[in-house]
Amino acid sequence: MQPDEALASLTAQAVHIISRDELQAKLAKGKPLRVKLGVDPSTTDLHLGHSIVLRKLRQFQDFGHQAVLIIGDFTGMIGDPSGRSVTRPNLTREQVAANAKTYFEQAFRILDPTKTETRYNSEWFGRMSFEKVIRLTSYVTIQQILHRDDFKNRMRKDQPIRAHEILYPIMQGWDSVMVRADVELGGTDQLFNILMGRDLQKEEGQPQQVVFLSPILEGLDGSEKMSKSLGNHIGINEPPSEMFGKLMSISDKLMQAYYSLLLDKSAPEIHPLEAKKQLAFEIVQTYHSADAAKKTLDEWNTRFSKRDLAQADLPAFSPAEQQDLTAVTVVADVYRKVFQLEKSHSEVSRLIKQGSVEIDGIKIRDPKVKIALHPGQILRLDRKRAVRIAEPG
Repeated sequence: MQPDEALASLTAQAVHIISRDELQAKLAKGKPLRVKLGVDPSTTDLHLGHSIVLRKLRQFQDFGHQAVLIIGDFTGMIGDPSGRSVTRPNLTREQVAANAKTYFEQAFRILDPTKTETRYNSEWFGRMSFEKVIRLTSYVTIQQILHRDDFKNRMRKDQPIRAHEILYPIMQGWDSVMVRADVELGGTDQLFNILMGRDLQKEEGQPQQVVFLSPILEGLDGSEKMSKSLGNHIGINEPPSEMFGKLMSISDKLMQAYYSLLLDKSAPEIHPLEAKKQLAFEIVQTYHSADAAKKTLDEWNTRFSKRDLAQADLPAFSPAEQQDLTAVTVVADVYRKVFQLEKSHSEVSRLIKQGSVEIDGIKIRDPKVKIALHPGQILRLDRKRAVRIAEPG
């Protein structure tokens, strides 16, 4: 493929590139580029939001370039302040190491492991002297750091900015120096951090990396970016049934973005419910298998289309010993514990009043009614979710 063709294909769906001319010039040299992506193991799971940049990195691989995947086991102890209104809780080295154990396995569901250089940034930060830290921070001004929007917003609201947070973009930038990155990928919230890499490479006499920003995927709530800490995520490692069910819960408005960002295609012009099934099927097939996707689709049709819940393989819910709780309390508890969805009592009350909630096929209409659950009963929350009652836990 000619450089111009490669450029057009690689930059498809990119939100911002600094600069396109620089990337074109690097591609024109005909040498493999070192394309960097860093991920911090702040939790145990990668999610579909991460898959957008991972799939872009795979595309660079397929064009013959060198993928450099950095697990931020050192930066993960700080936590990226990008887009945060408060300081992230500090993680211990042990917590970060435990979270990182499965990151490569999850990433290699998308990347070609034979064409991926994998690094931990503790390789260089773990042996960095304090003298080196001082020299590194001398490259950057406080004004430069505090110019970033999230820090400015916190200062305006008189919210604290911890000194260690100021180090994060410098550390991410130094990663680029250490791996001699030609391109760094990230979401749109990573602009400041990736620009820092360019600045530090210039200080060290290296060619500056290209900033390559991809769209950010909205989470299941349709308002915030996908994040495990917000409980609106779909994990790459989640079981097929959970992945399928969560995808079926997204709004019709989100569906086009999910098709575009996760499958590189437009949503088909068919009934929204069928389009959503197709989306869920293809994503489960991508991260599990065609057999798993077919089984999950058949199960979903059995459970919700045919309404044969008694024969369906439903998730279990163990109610509390106390059996005189109101319907709204019980249903909200099931959403939170089984489906990791935080629904307010007012939201749950609306579902109940609309007739969405059933016990063994009998609708509950009063949110305040006291209910007692027994093992074996089927509690249906809405048209996409139901549980089988287990022994009290």
